[in-house]
Amino acid sequence: MSARHEAGTATAHRVVVLGAGYAGLSAAIQLAARVKQREDVQVTLVNAQERFTERLRLHMTGTGQQLAELSIPELLEGTRAQFVRGWVTAVDADAKTVRIDDDRVLCYDTLVYGLGSVADTAAVPGAEEHAYTLNSTQDAEVLADRLARLGSGTVVVGGSGLTGVESAAEIAEQHPELNVVLLGRHGPGAAMNPRVRAYLQSALDRLGVEVRSGVEVAKILPAGVELEGGESVDADVVVWTSGTRVSPLAAAAGLSVDERGRVVTDVALRSVSHPEVYAVGDAVAVRQGYGDMHGTCQSGMPTGVHAAVSILRTLNGKEPRPFRFGYYHTPVSLGRNDAVVQFTRPDDSPRRIHLTGRMAARYKEAVTASPWPTWARMKKMPASGAFWPRGGRFTRVPEAR
Repeated sequence: MSARHEAGTATAHRVVVLGAGYAGLSAAIQLAARVKQREDVQVTLVNAQERFTERLRLHMTGTGQQLAELSIPELLEGTRAQFVRGWVTAVDADAKTVRIDDDRVLCYDTLVYGLGSVADTAAVPGAEEHAYTLNSTQDAEVLADRLARLGSGTVVVGGSGLTGVESAAEIAEQHPELNVVLLGRHGPGAAMNPRVRAYLQSALDRLGVEVRSGVEVAKILPAGVELEGGESVDADVVVWTSGTRVSPLAAAAGLSVDERGRVVTDVALRSVSHPEVYAVGDAVAVRQGYGDMHGTCQSGMPTGVHAAVSILRTLNGKEPRPFRFGYYHTPVSLGRNDAVVQFTRPDDSPRRIHLTGRMAARYKEAVTASPWPTWARMKKMPASGAFWPRGGRFTRVPEAR
């Protein structure tokens, strides 16, 4: 099956976007909105499901809370972008083809690779077999069903990063009958300022979450976890949130990748080995002046928009500009009515200013809900999506001239 054939023209430039997460959907909507009056560009978005996965709310889904169902085809309405539902099973970067569900093939002229990350269950023995994850809506619903049937017992959350903190707090608030233990190498909010760290700890204490920092999970067992040193922690449920891994498809496709399997790109987010391939979101190793950018919604959506604008510049005979991004906040929910928001410098180091409590919870909810109005604005005014903090001196790299 050829996207060019589907477009009904032999001259359309075929842009295929893989993955409809925050970054991939931003790329598809931004580009399709900018070229909707052109017949020479065809945009196709490929995703395994029609429902958009709200990764920022999966800890809520994991505790049985019902969320709105957001349809990807509906989000694309008005852009002329095509949606293809299916699993990407292979990419051939030399032949410029994508295989879907092993029985369909899409050809492309430009590819946007946005197949993001999942919890790294390969890092610790037993995680794949015995731990629950928040990789997808389905995974979260399986966890919610297990928690609802538990009645009493202990839930261990492995990983004290932001996902682990939000998950532990949500489970403790929604299921006060359960004992919740949060395990991690570092204390909650380790990268935040001392007052925010203290607030996080007090909120977790209030919710009854037992925090054990400075520990390393060596193995996950059917009824608990084993720590480095041999100590065991009994658990009826283990939720694994420590670390992420990316799809092996990029490496298998022949794209240049780093030691973690992320696509290595130039300053414009083009693959260094295959410049007709752009990588966005968690799938890419983005180098900024402060180091490698880590994957979040606030940085993922700009990578998608930048890729779309760069593709259009290239089609118009112009060189794409370097991508630059500076962080500005770290919001963390602590149940439904509490949160912290750590405002940051562009390199993600903490500022003194922060929010806590109900005001922070309202701020966090506004951030979580912001993609839908952002995409709606982009469809009407595409240029509105191209504004984000560039980071000034923090993000300059020698190649970005």
